[in-house]
Amino acid sequence: MIRRVTWIEILRDFYEFEIPELIQRDIKIEIDIPIKRVISIIGPRRAGKTYFIFQTIKKLLEKGIPKERLLYVNLEDDRLLGVEIEDLRNMLNIFYEMYPENKQKKVWVFLDEIQNVPNWEKFVRSILDKENVQIFVTGSSSKLLAREIATVLRGRCLPYNVFPFSFREFLKAKKFIYKDYFSSREKSKLLNLLDNYIKFGGYPEVVVYPKERKKMLKEILEVTIYRDIVERYKVKNMKILRLLLKQLIFSTLFSVHKFYNFLKSQGIKIGKNTLYNYLEYFSDSLVVFPLRKFSYSYKQLQQSLPKIYFVDNGLLSAGGIESVSKLMENAVFVELLKKGYIANENIFYYLSQVGEVDFVIKNGKVKKLIQVCYDVEDYSTKERELKALVRASRDLRCNNLVVLTWDYEGLEKYKGKKIKFLPLWKWILTNTPA
Repeated sequence: MIRRVTWIEILRDFYEFEIPELIQRDIKIEIDIPIKRVISIIGPRRAGKTYFIFQTIKKLLEKGIPKERLLYVNLEDDRLLGVEIEDLRNMLNIFYEMYPENKQKKVWVFLDEIQNVPNWEKFVRSILDKENVQIFVTGSSSKLLAREIATVLRGRCLPYNVFPFSFREFLKAKKFIYKDYFSSREKSKLLNLLDNYIKFGGYPEVVVYPKERKKMLKEILEVTIYRDIVERYKVKNMKILRLLLKQLIFSTLFSVHKFYNFLKSQGIKIGKNTLYNYLEYFSDSLVVFPLRKFSYSYKQLQQSLPKIYFVDNGLLSAGGIESVSKLMENAVFVELLKKGYIANENIFYYLSQVGEVDFVIKNGKVKKLIQVCYDVEDYSTKERELKALVRASRDLRCNNLVVLTWDYEGLEKYKGKKIKFLPLWKWILTNTPA
């Protein structure tokens, strides 16, 4: 049980806290909706969820809402170790004791890293029913999107994803103004910034403090392993977890069965189900996203070997990846997530006898095929990528074909198919769907 004096201290700390200067995120949410809904902010650790909450709090303060009508709690505060649902009820009662006038007014409740509290959704539903509150929760677990939680909250949850900075936000942080037309000097600077973004990613602290970015990325990778996985899931076999993470970073198609056999050949004993669980832990923590091969058969879809993508290129770089092609492809996948697409629901990859197409975009039917090709000036590379694209076009009956390049733009015909070539920076910076 969290002591009363501790709750009072934590609440008072927030009212004395000055909101820091913020880089405005491009994520748009309604801060004062007329109907009762829980707004959930979901994303991996260090992606900027807390600062996005501060951004929301700042908007409320600018609208003239007194700070005393806002309740913010970071549930990873070490003073709240072992916090339970009853503690949250006590917290709210203490808040109303401190500010009894709020009982007659609307208040805004912000619960940061809510997954640390077992059965939190029951508390949230209870106060949503009984109090005049607008509730925001943040979490670094994909389970905040789970159907079970949606059921408990009776469908009254509006989820939003917060990822590390997009390239547009990255440019904003670097004070580079995006225009429709560039001089040669501006274009050169833009491509230099894109190269920086592709190699080191968009974790906010890494972008803001670039001198320490390599150390920071290593540290983020370690925190991802120790805090998110080890502590949350009580993992004891750190050696296996590290080997798995390395394999995921360097893999193209990942097979638990092959990885199991590799460990077995090294004399390392571990159950195959444990490996599946470890992979699920990385996925649940929103660190990796396994992407399945497109198939009209659900069974074949689920049985296909996944391609592994990471939530930010900085993690790949910290893990030892130097290939610009791989980093570029990962950046495209993450940008698709930021544009609202969901892995294995409307994003897939495709593999034929001719070759692989990086991304299949599906919305009812297959709408677009996207190939990522860093070096289109290399004839053999270009030929390989276009052959696979055209074959997939015929197999999947889709003629909307796009090749994302480093800086080449054009429209070409190949084996009777029109193919649009588009620079990566231009594709990312447009607000249109994929």
